[in-house]
Amino acid sequence: MALSIALNFEDGVTRFIECRTGETVADASYRLGINIPLDCRDGACGTCKCRVQSGTYDGGDYIEDALTDEEAAEGLALACQAKPKTDLVVDIFASSEVCKTKGQIYQAQIKSVDRLSPTAISFTLEGAGSLNFLPGQYVNVLVPGSDQRRSYSFSSPPGAAAQSFLVRDIKPGVMSTYLREKAEPGSAIEFIGPSGSFYMREVKRPLLFLAGGTGLAPFLSMLGRLAQTGTDQPVHLVFGVTNDADLVGLDQLDAYAAQIPSFTYATVVAAADSAHPRKGYVMSHIELAHLNDGEVDIYLCGPPPMVDAVRNWLGAQGVTPANFYYEKFSPSGAVTTIGETHRAAA
Repeated sequence: MALSIALNFEDGVTRFIECRTGETVADASYRLGINIPLDCRDGACGTCKCRVQSGTYDGGDYIEDALTDEEAAEGLALACQAKPKTDLVVDIFASSEVCKTKGQIYQAQIKSVDRLSPTAISFTLEGAGSLNFLPGQYVNVLVPGSDQRRSYSFSSPPGAAAQSFLVRDIKPGVMSTYLREKAEPGSAIEFIGPSGSFYMREVKRPLLFLAGGTGLAPFLSMLGRLAQTGTDQPVHLVFGVTNDADLVGLDQLDAYAAQIPSFTYATVVAAADSAHPRKGYVMSHIELAHLNDGEVDIYLCGPPPMVDAVRNWLGAQGVTPANFYYEKFSPSGAVTTIGETHRAAA
């Protein structure tokens, strides 16, 4: 039975490949023309060292100089020796260009464009088939009639027949103007991907999701995956916006709360004149229980000031989460920073 391997490259590109029974990660990659770093194929040089983010595998045979016991315990493996037992997510320590691959180009058509509020638009594409991607990742969309691309996170879960995205409506924005004024069902559209290191890892502890504005999109995708797979871990989302009109997607959040018993969420509005019951910024509405004494994985997607404010707030609380993954984006739809921080080993 073929297993799926997601190869994540250093430049953010992700390629999904199938691994046949008995194949190593390296064998499957080279069979498909993806030249990941490799020298000896015998577990002796360590050139093909990679990190397995999720899934189980047989590490194979290798010498200590190529991979130490400490590295293996931390999830490092040798691609020339590792044989998957389940689907894997693997970080490759090289760029996609060096490995002679690139993001895949998809041709699709607009299925629908929905005005969610005066400040947000959702659009759905069809015709590209059921795509493999990691929940939280994005694609680069070519704006029809232009040579400009914009980056948008999937708001739909992996494997869905159609792909949905959430866009902030900015009057001079190239993509939002197209969606508002020209897009029609059936209109052709092209995108490249998937990309991004901001994606939901294997759930091993409580999750705290922090979303700012249309940064809600990747969390809708993550929740869609959790609704498919289930989880016993607590999952809490704090969704912060500037004005009442920016609160969108609440019907989807309610639906996920009904499907995922351990999922809860709270909405926050920053505007002082808002009638919303919770006002201010997301930090003011994170309870200590959500931090679980640091045994929590935090995912944050929002504008740069929000990401920086949350990081400073966590430091002030004296809490270092087990993992802190974040994505900064600009109003234009371009991803500006994708990063992650991990708690240092005790």
